[in-house]
Amino acid sequence: MSTGLLIQYVVIGLVVLASALYAFRKLAPLLTNRWLAAASIQFNQPNHAAWLRALGRRMQPKQATGSCSDGCSTCGACGPKPPAAAKSDTIPLEFRPYKR
Repeated sequence: MSTGLLIQYVVIGLVVLASALYAFRKLAPLLTNRWLAAASIQFNQPNHAAWLRALGRRMQPKQATGSCSDGCSTCGACGPKPPAAAKSDTIPLEFRPYKR
């Protein structure tokens, strides 16, 4: 196996891994936030090296601030809007029993 082919495989593997992580992050955000928080706590121990503690602080997931831009959906204001009220010129359906 040549060096160029090995580099190509490594680059393609990294791209596939990055896209899989991105998709997993988009599809399961609560699970990935829990995993990031657990890893951040493990890395940010006082007996670890400074670079490892800095990595732990950087990996820490963002907390919900309660503003409308963080997407936490705790207040329900960011969710879908309720349907508009029915117009007055519409007639509601009436279901009657079938007569033979």
